[in-house]
Amino acid sequence: MGTSGMEAEMPANAVGRRVSCKGEHATVRYVGPVPPTAGLWLGVEWDNPDRGKHDGSHEGTQYFTCSHPKGGSFIHLPKASFGVDFLTAVAEVYQGLEEESMCELVEVVLFKDRSFESLLSASLRGKEVNGPGVDGKIRKTTPNITELDLSKTLMSCWEDVAAITQQMDNLEELILSDNRLRLPAEPSAHCQAFCNLKVLVLNSCDLTWRQILTCASMWPQLEDLCLNGNNLTELQRPDGVLLSLKSLSLCRNPLKQGSVTSLAYLPRLETLKLTDTGLSVIQFDDIPPESKTALFPQLTYLYLDKNNISEWFVVDELDKLPSLVQLTCRRNKLVTSDGNPKSTDKLIIAKVGQLISLNGGQILPEDRSMAELDYIKRFGEEWMKAGGHPDPQQSHPSPHFTCQHRRYQSLIDKYAPEEGELKKAKSFALKNELLKITFVFPDNADRKPIEKKLPASMVVHKVKGLLHRLLKIPVAELQLTYTSAKTLSREFEIDGDLKTLQFYAIEDGDKVLVRWA
Repeated sequence: MGTSGMEAEMPANAVGRRVSCKGEHATVRYVGPVPPTAGLWLGVEWDNPDRGKHDGSHEGTQYFTCSHPKGGSFIHLPKASFGVDFLTAVAEVYQGLEEESMCELVEVVLFKDRSFESLLSASLRGKEVNGPGVDGKIRKTTPNITELDLSKTLMSCWEDVAAITQQMDNLEELILSDNRLRLPAEPSAHCQAFCNLKVLVLNSCDLTWRQILTCASMWPQLEDLCLNGNNLTELQRPDGVLLSLKSLSLCRNPLKQGSVTSLAYLPRLETLKLTDTGLSVIQFDDIPPESKTALFPQLTYLYLDKNNISEWFVVDELDKLPSLVQLTCRRNKLVTSDGNPKSTDKLIIAKVGQLISLNGGQILPEDRSMAELDYIKRFGEEWMKAGGHPDPQQSHPSPHFTCQHRRYQSLIDKYAPEEGELKKAKSFALKNELLKITFVFPDNADRKPIEKKLPASMVVHKVKGLLHRLLKIPVAELQLTYTSAKTLSREFEIDGDLKTLQFYAIEDGDKVLVRWA
């Protein structure tokens, strides 16, 4: 809270200022009498509309307006705090700490005539900072701050923020979350105040995208912008601003479908976080299905968790992004025919060819090959019905299939499966399908044989996947042959990853010989 007696004082320009009352923050919209009651009242609009009672009217008279029909209240002046200046808040937080504690918090801090020259990082979150205070004093007292947290304060406008930051020539990171800041009259006039700013956090500030674009000229060197939990809906192209931006977080905003591509022209954007934004469609119509888009040229990391994506063509669209290597796509509505979440992940891996990480996990070469082979097998019959054929001269899949499976033909070219390998194996009764197979290791005499019961319809790449889990040997290095009790003197090569055990006429009791490079 503010200093003693501060609660009863009111600045001359109170309307538009921020106040605190019983832990809740609000913006003053009216100062004056409210008949028939006596005394001076503050009409306020609460940050949390649940704290309010009305829309700014009383007994038929409209004293002020609110964005929420129940977001306003009238409060007595003594109950409101207008806060304290920046350096008063700094002193309240840091002056009373012992020097040893300060060394742990902010490296080395020297106290001399209330000077904090070595203070590099300052957090005033939740403190009632209302402005810069005496002109020029911040530069003399805290000139070397590089990281500043002014979230959930009583700052009311960007001009006051700029008046603080222009006295910090080394400031690179600024957190202003949970504030309500009036837009500046001339944003470009404050460029110098934020000339070295690299990171800006404006979470839960009730901002629109147009307001962000209005302010963006103030941040000429900004690289990381976090706007989670605001009022961002339709995104417009940021012409001439945010050109240095590398990371943008828009989580928990109700984004309009299709507006994400408005960000595609940010030339340096590498990371885009769109978690919990209600997205169901992402589409790039500037190119044919088999090409890479010119949009988002540097986008490397994309976060799409907790959205409404249910159509697999959206995943195919993501493969058009030329630089995408890391994707998170959890808690969406993407499902495969078997309903297995692992199958969903495998299909994403197969459809987005350049990924090296999915949902925080590294994609190993054997993971990719198994996913791609499973993809070929899963849609082989559909591909052939659509006009596909193992012979490239005879392969003419329909545009509809190509749009839904943009990588499929390239995977056919990569693995060159035979027609029989593209057809799903017929299902047999379980008692007739299980084969007892003994895996032996002729080049590693110390390894004991491993006996397993496997389905006759199991394809070879899944057998190799099983061996990879058992032996910790990369799938690509595994070489398999088998011997039968009927022909013990001869080894038969198992060379087709998409072929089944049944295809090789492997029978119950046979041995599979396992070697690796």
